[in-house]
Amino acid sequence: MNPSHLDELKFLLKLQECRNYRAYLTNPCFKSFRAKDKICQSLAVHGLVDFSREIVVVKPSPAGQSLLKVADGNLPIAGVELKLLQKIVASKKIAPSQLKTAKLSAPERDVILQSFLNQGLIMAETRLKRQKAEVWLTPQGQFCLAEILNQFQVLRQTPASISHLPKPTETEVLEIIQTLDHEVGSNNYLPIFHLRQKFQTLLSRDELDEILYQLQRNDQIELRAIVHTQDYSAEQLSAAIQTRSSSPLFFIKVI
Repeated sequence: MNPSHLDELKFLLKLQECRNYRAYLTNPCFKSFRAKDKICQSLAVHGLVDFSREIVVVKPSPAGQSLLKVADGNLPIAGVELKLLQKIVASKKIAPSQLKTAKLSAPERDVILQSFLNQGLIMAETRLKRQKAEVWLTPQGQFCLAEILNQFQVLRQTPASISHLPKPTETEVLEIIQTLDHEVGSNNYLPIFHLRQKFQTLLSRDELDEILYQLQRNDQIELRAIVHTQDYSAEQLSAAIQTRSSSPLFFIKVI
């Protein structure tokens, strides 16, 4: 593995241990990383993380230019906001620090610029915040990391450890689903990782998936996709059944 890719993987693993998969870059857990900014930007390009940004340069958008051509009495903005937009349009391209006015503090100016950006009145070039920058795993990053962890889990699993034991039947798996649901109190919405833990020495991942699919074909269970992932760890999410056409199947409902 390329050393830079190894650093990125380590960074993702550190991040997934943080509360809600997000942390300030000044967090001690990132102390060992020499090029945190570069790692964040590289991972963000692939959609695996995102981070808090600051505006470096602003430019007028076509919408912002058109707005200033409207008769003054019909403008939806006025006062200091109007003057700020006029300066941006006149300059074509300008750094926020150059948009100085006695009536606005820097934080107030930044709030207005963000409002302009949200309304499509300006365009902006951004970068990772230099102070108090936060970084977080995106949903895509969570699933990618879960898939990596799952691959390591498969590599650790040896066929010899399960070959000599009797395989559970579909009926037995169904009974275990109901028992686990009662034990963990999941209200007939059992996360699949509980079932994988139960059968990890008896069934391979593919074997358990096939039994679940067969139970579904028999109209005995339903496999439901996960939408909100923040309540589960990357390792728990890795237990989901990956599909090509929809979100990973994570919950089991007995019919």
